This record gives sequence, C-alpha cells and structure tokens, in this order.
Amino acid sequence: QVQLVESGGGLVEAGGSLRLSCVASGNIFNVRDMGWYRQAPGKQRESVALITGNGRVDYADSVKGRFIISRGDKMVHLQMNNLKPEDSAVYFCYGELGGLSGDVLNYAEVWGQGTLVTVSS
Repeated sequence: QVQLVESGGGLVEAGGSLRLSCVASGNIFNVRDMGWYRQAPGKQRESVALITGNGRVDYADSVKGRFIISRGDKMVHLQMNNLKPEDSAVYFCYGELGGLSGDVLNYAEVWGQGTLVTVSS
C-alpha cells in the first residue's frame, strides 16, 4: 500500500517560517506530479504549489514570492516564509504515485493525512 506522510506543521508567529515535508512510501516505481494543497475552516481545499516530474513549478498567487516547493526522490517539501495569519490551514500533500502490476505501470492520486499550520498575528 502506498502512502504519503507529511511533517513539519506547527504554530508560528506572523512573519515566521516553516518547512513542510512529505515522504512517499510503499511499492512505488515512479512519481509524477507532487504538490501541496490547503484547507482552512469553512473553506474549500485549494492548490498552493505544484511541481511536475521534470521540475516545473506553479504557485497560487497568494503564496508567490513567499513559498518554495522542491522535491527529491519520492518526497516533496514546502518552504514557507513570511507567513501570514491567512496561511493558517491544514496542509495536504498530493502525489501521482506509480506502481507496477506485472508489466503494467498504474498511477494513483494519493493524499497525505494533513498537517496543521497555525500563524498567529
């Protein structure tokens, strides 16, 4: 069974920084897109940052210039700088994880369990 496990959330004052990490585990042959989403209370889940398998990145307008997404082998990180109270949310890791079934490579969209980020004013 494949899974994504996040770490790095917590409480920080406005203007501070946090680094989120997400590690994929299980029988994984390849990883395509990975990214971070967030969901604040009473709001819909929204995309924060995405990084493709070849390294192309995309950010939500609200975090451009403050957040940096990066990836390694079966992992993705989100460096969050100059945090604002409106960044408070549960952050979810996302990944397109590929596993072999015989000679067939199948991809599945997998979500982590979420990690809470709280930014105090």
